[in-house]
Amino acid sequence: MKFSKYILLIAALMIVHTSCDDGFDELNVNPTAGSEIDPNFQFTWVQLRTSGGRYENWRANLIYSSMMMQHLASTCSYWTGDKYTYNGSYSSSLFDRAYNEQVKDMQDLINTLETKEGSDPTMLGMAKIWRVVIFHRLTDLYGDVPYFQAGKGFLEAIDFPEYDAQQDIYMDMLNELEEGIGLLSSGTGFGGADLIYAGDVDKWTRFGYSLMLRLAMRLSQADESTAKSWVTKAVNGGVMESNDDIAFIQHESGPEGINRNGIGEVLDQANGFGDDCPRLSKTMVDWMLATGDPRLDIFGKTPKDGGGHNGLPNGLDETTIQDNPTGTSADSSFSYINPVIVTVASPMIFQTYAETQFLLAEAAKRGWASGSAEEYYNNGVRAGIQQWVIYDASLEVDDADVDTYLVANPFDDSFEQIGWQYWAATFLNEYETFANWRRTGYPTLTPVNYPGNVTGGQIPSRMVYAESEIGLNPNLDAALSRQGMTTDFSTQMTVPVWWDK
Repeated sequence: MKFSKYILLIAALMIVHTSCDDGFDELNVNPTAGSEIDPNFQFTWVQLRTSGGRYENWRANLIYSSMMMQHLASTCSYWTGDKYTYNGSYSSSLFDRAYNEQVKDMQDLINTLETKEGSDPTMLGMAKIWRVVIFHRLTDLYGDVPYFQAGKGFLEAIDFPEYDAQQDIYMDMLNELEEGIGLLSSGTGFGGADLIYAGDVDKWTRFGYSLMLRLAMRLSQADESTAKSWVTKAVNGGVMESNDDIAFIQHESGPEGINRNGIGEVLDQANGFGDDCPRLSKTMVDWMLATGDPRLDIFGKTPKDGGGHNGLPNGLDETTIQDNPTGTSADSSFSYINPVIVTVASPMIFQTYAETQFLLAEAAKRGWASGSAEEYYNNGVRAGIQQWVIYDASLEVDDADVDTYLVANPFDDSFEQIGWQYWAATFLNEYETFANWRRTGYPTLTPVNYPGNVTGGQIPSRMVYAESEIGLNPNLDAALSRQGMTTDFSTQMTVPVWWDK
């Protein structure tokens, strides 16, 4: 329902957006031209672009991240993620789309709100928080990226932005969150043009502090004192309080490129999309069967050939699966993704209450937050199981079933148990699954050693920059050197990002 008022306006904005290149020279002379766009429509556009389309969700989120993290598996050769092979355009897909769409429009919007007389400070606060959403995903996937100068081609004629060190990016993102939250007032900000909270300032404040908590905990291995300091700020500020605070966009079955869920544009066969390759991974199915997890029937459907849930082992193709102990070569023998959660009208989640509770459980165990780690953990499990009702009412799990699960799987006071639950709670938000796994090392995943892989049989540590940056952006070489990489992009996947210690 949030979308209905803005469909035509967003379509008009797309026309304006795609026609900007025709007046590139004029825009460089007149950098304020972008401010002609209504900030409300522009914010809606940027949120939708951050949710992403079929291109980057298919490649970076599903083919690479979900497969590396063993949520999904596939025998299709082009689903390369769990085979650790290199496909430049797949790996760089988010980098390509984010800088061409999300980053430059967000920078233009922030410039408008900072310079236009009478602008609403609440709108600026929300925009600053959302800018962190964009860049924290980018730097987590790629390491050092253009940040301080990014998106300023029109505004300051910076055609080749410098790559900034991830440590510097993180410090600025935390400061931007604090500043953005401080700008929020009792006004409605973007109102209905805000597809996350419809302008609800209290929810934006809790989201901002929850995002601060996530970023702070990302530094737990790289800079413990800084991490602890920002965790304290986030907790004192007030983080998400229930599943009502989940940050998500509710998509609809609308025109292509406007308001459809990018994952659904890959997997929603009922609406004409038909990549039928992925199956639930054996890692996930086996863990959920062992723990009696009610989410197994939420995430997947039993094999089309009949029988109970059966996960597909990772790292196999159409040939090697025939020699696998499963004794089958048919994809119809394995559990597949529940169609209810991968429609073009499905929500796209950015952060959940469950994640926040698991981060607090970890912080409490480290002595960085007061409260009971067990209570936070139990809250997180309950929320993580029950959050799927936002996809469809049929996915509701009642409290009694969650209670049964918690009794059968009591908190054992380990970081590993928290890690497994975080991994499950972030299913489909695979960018976050990949990032938290790299930081914590949990859950413990067994790598594969597929023939021709480029990582020596280890799970990759990052995505790879766009090959088009070679020879185009003269600042790339310095960034590669600083991180211990070369322009042989196939070797970059094993180099950890700064916070991955």
